[in-house]
Amino acid sequence: MAKKASPAKAKKPKKEEKKIKKDVKKVTKKSPPKKVTATKKPVKKEQKKAPKTPPKIEKKKPKTKETKAPKPTKEKKIKKSKKTEKTEEKPVKEKKTKKEKEQPPKIIKVEPPKPVEESGEHKKIRTEIMGILKDKFLPPSVIDEIILQISNDKGLKPKLKEIISRALNEYAKNIIDPSEACGIVGAQSIGEPGTQMTMRTFHYAGVAEINVTLGLPRLIEIVDARSIPSTPMMNIYLRDEYRVNSDLAKEVANKIEITRLNTIADIETDLTNLVIIIKPNIKTMKNKNIKIEDIAEIIKKIRGIDAKIEKDTIKVTLDEPSYKKLLDVNETLKGLQVKGIDGIKRIIIRKEPNEGYVIYSEGSNFKEVLDIEGVDPYRTSTNDIHAVARELGIEAARNMIIQEAHNTLSEQGLNVDLRHIMMVADVMTSDGTVKAIGRHGVSGEKSSVLSRAAFEITVNHLLSASQRGESDRLNGVAENIIVGQPVNLGTGAVELAMGHSIQKRKAK
Repeated sequence: MAKKASPAKAKKPKKEEKKIKKDVKKVTKKSPPKKVTATKKPVKKEQKKAPKTPPKIEKKKPKTKETKAPKPTKEKKIKKSKKTEKTEEKPVKEKKTKKEKEQPPKIIKVEPPKPVEESGEHKKIRTEIMGILKDKFLPPSVIDEIILQISNDKGLKPKLKEIISRALNEYAKNIIDPSEACGIVGAQSIGEPGTQMTMRTFHYAGVAEINVTLGLPRLIEIVDARSIPSTPMMNIYLRDEYRVNSDLAKEVANKIEITRLNTIADIETDLTNLVIIIKPNIKTMKNKNIKIEDIAEIIKKIRGIDAKIEKDTIKVTLDEPSYKKLLDVNETLKGLQVKGIDGIKRIIIRKEPNEGYVIYSEGSNFKEVLDIEGVDPYRTSTNDIHAVARELGIEAARNMIIQEAHNTLSEQGLNVDLRHIMMVADVMTSDGTVKAIGRHGVSGEKSSVLSRAAFEITVNHLLSASQRGESDRLNGVAENIIVGQPVNLGTGAVELAMGHSIQKRKAK
């Protein structure tokens, strides 16, 4: 019985080998691009299946075929998998690229901020307002302001209908009519009062000893987007501790105001010994918190010079003594900067009501002033628009243009609607830089040839356009006026056609 049983048991592993080979072929065909994981996974499954038959076979030593059977399977698997890896590497990559092309790009969903829940009172007022408005429209910001006012002052609640009707009337007044030439109206509304503006160039703007350009020259500066204003100025606001205490405000002012050596000390030249003697003024030194050692260190930075402190004076000697060099050094020492920020010539501290101490400066250096301790960076302002654009961005520069233009017009008693100035500021800053309204800026970059030629340098514009072969589609106002066509605005933007109904005469 034992001899008959042995061949039957020996046949089992051969069947298993065939099954394993089939499994290996399937695995190698379906194997993904990951090389190691594809071979390991089927091996583990075979190892689990194999020990079911071998424990009985291993007890009988003569059956060596059965024990050797599983080993070649592993080798075959590895060899086959290596071959298939070589052959299948290229097509797998192609499949990947196709799948990637087919798959749409991953969209990252960003959850919108959760809306703030309104109180019961606010909701009631909102529903009442919406009931009064019905089909009419009011901006949401206006509705929110009305709700806040009514919730704070309950006496206004019975007058809600009146408030909304007045708000609708005011909103209707401020809406632009369809096909209105808002650009030309804006230009006219600023240009017409600008011609009648007084020609006072310098004016004391509430601050003693500081001249500020106002009136028409200042308006031209803003519109031309000049890189440096003719009279740069800064209003430097201080933080809580510094704006209350006068000593701390003086400290900040001393850090900002530029101090030269000739304002602090007397400079004398000894021509016989070829030596320069600096005699510092002790009172001014104390006021500005400067020590003699600080001055000596700054002087030593100049090439070819040595400075020594002798009692209350500083003796400056030359490495190579000569009469010409002595005079040159004397001139450099007079204009030597001891303390402060470049560009700020003069400073005045004033105590403003409900504000405390405010520093007004003649000259501007916006970047360095904001870094000084004690200065409030959120309220400090300058009349240099390009400096604001560099430090705070284009939106801040846009707001600066609006504010400066509005202030210059209102100071002369000219009431120009703010929205006309806003349009000019938008056009000047639309591409992320501060552009001038002129041939070097906005009007010089117009697409229409005739509108460019109508502004300045007519012949040059027409010649360059003819060389390039440019065409003008006559979409603007100036082009159509030059050609003699009706302007495509207002009534000119509408075309009417009447269809006459001709009655057929009845045949007699």
